[in-house]
Amino acid sequence: MGRVIHFEIHAEQPERAVKFYTAVFGWEFNKWPGPMDYWLVKTGPDGQPGINGGLIKRHGPIDGQAVLAYVCTVDTKNVDDAVKTITANGGTIALPKMPIPGVGWLAYAKDTEGNIFGIMHADPAAK
Repeated sequence: MGRVIHFEIHAEQPERAVKFYTAVFGWEFNKWPGPMDYWLVKTGPDGQPGINGGLIKRHGPIDGQAVLAYVCTVDTKNVDDAVKTITANGGTIALPKMPIPGVGWLAYAKDTEGNIFGIMHADPAAK
């Protein structure tokens, strides 16, 4: 069974969004040391129900195409197999499989209603 393991906030001005979510919810943000501008979001103490996420600069202007919501990412055993299952059931791929260095493989899809979600499988060797 695939579980939601991560959410992602897309922001035009990431620093402004960090300030907002820190003030409103007390979330903690730490700049990821990887090759892209990305902040890890801790929403509460370990051991408490809930998930943590990330924050990334929005790719593109707000024009009806850019992501305007939190994107949840679902754990899967294999992204390639999940892509086949998604498309066989009426979904589409919004962003093809890509590596997240040292973390795993990620793709974004749209469900039959146009909602974007992520699918990921862990692979520390991903480059």
